Amino acid sequence: MEPQPAAPDPGFEEIYEAHASRVLRTLRRLGVREADLEDVAQEVFVVVHRKLPEFAGRSSLKTWLFGICVRVASGFRQRAHVQRESLGETAPERANSGELAVRSIALKQARVQLDALLDRLDEDKRTVFVLFELEQFSMAEVGETLGVPQQTAWSRLYAARKFIEAAVSRHAEAIE
Repeated sequence: MEPQPAAPDPGFEEIYEAHASRVLRTLRRLGVREADLEDVAQEVFVVVHRKLPEFAGRSSLKTWLFGICVRVASGFRQRAHVQRESLGETAPERANSGELAVRSIALKQARVQLDALLDRLDEDKRTVFVLFELEQFSMAEVGETLGVPQQTAWSRLYAARKFIEAAVSRHAEAIE
């Protein structure tokens, strides 16, 4: 049998198409405000475009890409003290009916609560929690993405889970 040729490395357009929605979701979960999300995502893909020729495959494309997300989001949050434009009222949303509206409202409320909890975590714990729990990275991928030993990542995840669980318990007790 003849050896199969290696699959060609994906091009920028293919990477963008495959990962853009996940990059946006991850950036939001890493603390990028909704109003800045597209600009920060664009910054991520500018870095990807610029660095793609240097990607040597020592890590998976996924961990490389989300490592860029983590660094860009961190840089954004460090610059967040800079005055940003403030939008007035948001555009009214399209009305849903009945059960769909209730479900939509519940999901938005849950997302707002999760985002508020994530905002209260320090950057290291938040990043591990987002990558492992929300983006479903393996712990090996989390460690590789962040350049930390897996045990360090597990420790940060444990602390983040403990914080989130305590906050959810306090919230549940408060509404009872």
